[in-house]
Amino acid sequence: MMRVEPAAEKPADEGARGRFERIYQILRTRICLLDYEPGSRLREEDLADEFGVSRTPVRRVLVKLEAEGLLRSMHGVGTIVTDIDVSELAQVYELRVELAELVGKLSPAIIDEALVAQFRDIRARCDRLVAMRDPRLFSQINMEFFHLFTTLTTNEPLREISERLYYQTTRIWLKTAARLSSFDELLQNEFVIFQREVADITEAVEHGDLAAAGHVRRAHIAMSFSRIRRAAKPATIRTHLKTQYSED
Repeated sequence: MMRVEPAAEKPADEGARGRFERIYQILRTRICLLDYEPGSRLREEDLADEFGVSRTPVRRVLVKLEAEGLLRSMHGVGTIVTDIDVSELAQVYELRVELAELVGKLSPAIIDEALVAQFRDIRARCDRLVAMRDPRLFSQINMEFFHLFTTLTTNEPLREISERLYYQTTRIWLKTAARLSSFDELLQNEFVIFQREVADITEAVEHGDLAAAGHVRRAHIAMSFSRIRRAAKPATIRTHLKTQYSED
């Protein structure tokens, strides 16, 4: 069942640019949390009514999301949420791996107490996440952590490219988790690994070692793709089921 969060409240002083960004970020998040599942149709008029705007800014947002590969326009059908396949994401992940390390090297941000506090906060939330076992919450915190990690560089082109590639790939984990939702051990393992990543990067930030933070992030992205690729194979599911039934 499609689960769509209510639109964020419109700021009183919101201009055209702010309106565009608000709608864009909400729709992108919904797509990446699978609130809009692959194959779902997005109607301009429905979204315009929801956000209380004309169809023009909605159309501009949909065009941008289509350029980023999250939507596709189909003649006679409309705007459709694209599907994702792990086999088509290998090169995107390869680039993400290299860019992660650059975040720790190019135009490093100044580390102050406020930034350290943000990392400590998300680390504490990750610790609680392990006990909750909620794949959707995992994805939400993962998105927050991605954006927090990119603040470690002030290089805007690097941040923009990293963000675009991240949102091209982030749905694949939640889609895979949905198929493996009954395999608690596999999902719990992902939560623990993410908790470890956040803890290690937080410690690196506390010590002001952004190069180390980049190395940790690089390694975890690479390992994450390897695990997703294995989990996405039907053989993985069959093997797990066979093991379950043989133990019953």
